[in-house]
Amino acid sequence: MSGRNLLWAINFVAGLAIFFFGYDQGMMGGVNTSPHYVTTMGLGTIAYDPSQGYVATVTNPTRQGGIVSIYYFGCLIGALPAGWLGDKIGRLKTLLFGALWVCFGAALQCSAQNVAWMCCARVINGIGTGFLNVIVPVWSAEVASHKSRGAFIAMEFTLNIAGVVVAYWLEFGLGFVGDGNTEVRWRFPIAFQLVPLLLFVVCLPWMPESPRWLVKAGRNDEAREILGRLRSEGDPDGVVALAEYEDIVAIVKLEKEHATRNSYWRMFWGTKGETLNVPRRIQLSVWLQIVQEWVGIAAITVYAPTIFAEAGYNARKSQWLSGLNDITYMLSTLLAVWTIDKWGRRVGLWWGAVGQGIALFLAGAFGRLLKDNPDMKVQYGAASATFIFVYTFVFGATWLTIPWVYPTETFPLEVRAKGMAWGVVGWSIGNGWLTLLNPVMFSAIGENTLHIFAAVNFLSIPLVWAFYPETANRTLEEIDLLFATKSPFVWDMERNFARLKAEHAELSHVTNAGVGGEKAKPDMLEVEDSKAPA
Repeated sequence: MSGRNLLWAINFVAGLAIFFFGYDQGMMGGVNTSPHYVTTMGLGTIAYDPSQGYVATVTNPTRQGGIVSIYYFGCLIGALPAGWLGDKIGRLKTLLFGALWVCFGAALQCSAQNVAWMCCARVINGIGTGFLNVIVPVWSAEVASHKSRGAFIAMEFTLNIAGVVVAYWLEFGLGFVGDGNTEVRWRFPIAFQLVPLLLFVVCLPWMPESPRWLVKAGRNDEAREILGRLRSEGDPDGVVALAEYEDIVAIVKLEKEHATRNSYWRMFWGTKGETLNVPRRIQLSVWLQIVQEWVGIAAITVYAPTIFAEAGYNARKSQWLSGLNDITYMLSTLLAVWTIDKWGRRVGLWWGAVGQGIALFLAGAFGRLLKDNPDMKVQYGAASATFIFVYTFVFGATWLTIPWVYPTETFPLEVRAKGMAWGVVGWSIGNGWLTLLNPVMFSAIGENTLHIFAAVNFLSIPLVWAFYPETANRTLEEIDLLFATKSPFVWDMERNFARLKAEHAELSHVTNAGVGGEKAKPDMLEVEDSKAPA
């Protein structure tokens, strides 16, 4: 395959891994409410309701939250070796290793007999998921065109939320099997995650390796051939592919001359005299992923049925509303596909934070009014539920995808997989922290939990404005120039970027005229710090 067909094939195969990721996250919401699971893991008690069958009551929310959150500890553990391995042996081999590891963890999970077994299985599963979360976005970003890179990854996240939807409705249907107190209600959904994983493993050997990694590994002929196939649509003479290939070769040479750090320790702390400012890129990626969880999605995804129940709906209607909310979530990602490159990353984060903050504040406010005015149950309950739907739609269109796209763009090729690993570390910290705290927060302060998340949304706006530069519609090679200044502020970075681009264009013109030679491009970063705005 070549051109659009090849890109669609890569997008589908990468989407299988992202589908699994979404399914695995959504799965635990239904597992946690399964009566047989609750008694097997010692989380609470069960009672028989003639209208619903057996219903579980969780009396140990800390243990419940711990089982869910320990998975993210596994993701954190898996992310670091994944980054190292992805840069060393390639994207595809690392993906295959991670997928097989997850299959082993999934088999252990669905056969768990007690809490210790389940926790160990979830850590193992999380380690493999960490591998996939690090490498899939990097691989996708490195094969996509710079004009559609964000949309390419956003399309995969449509499958991510499709995984959440499938998990929810599968578990909803299994709740009608027997009297509701069956093993199949929670063991089968856990085992079902093997389906997309095994399909991913079968398809992976047919996929092309990242051309950027191939150049980094010195396999230039393969890289040039794959780039030619990827960009063949509208480029029959290979001019566009050749220009991109030459840019990649030049930036690999530049990075090898200027990048003195390649370990996680050196990446985090930096080294004397470096000009690529990798430590700042790490901070941006880690904190964006942490904030992504603190804007409220961890609470809404896992605890939507509880929120709808507090809004005055009975258990069965709450489950239906949660399922419809997930479908809204999935459809909203299609808006991200259209806007993420057209409007850019910064605008998406801004309007997303405003919409999410308002929706959470109003959902919490109507939830409080509902408790204070039970006679207005229908009106206030419907209003609270509506703003949960609004929040989910806005998040799916903005904050769901952008924090995952950003780390794939901002790191130098020399350490891009390791850089993405730092992003997954931030995601694991944010997710693990909140899945452990959410049950406690909702138990202690109820709907005020939503007000805390609303406040975080508004606080994120100045953070993005000051420190997060725009990466949309810039090649991965140009972004090194964007970060080539000691100043952390966006306005200084943009001003310096414009200067370096002008110098680069002038040097290219001189080189093409037969003057200047190959030393011109590497010199760009050597001089910029002395000229960068204070």
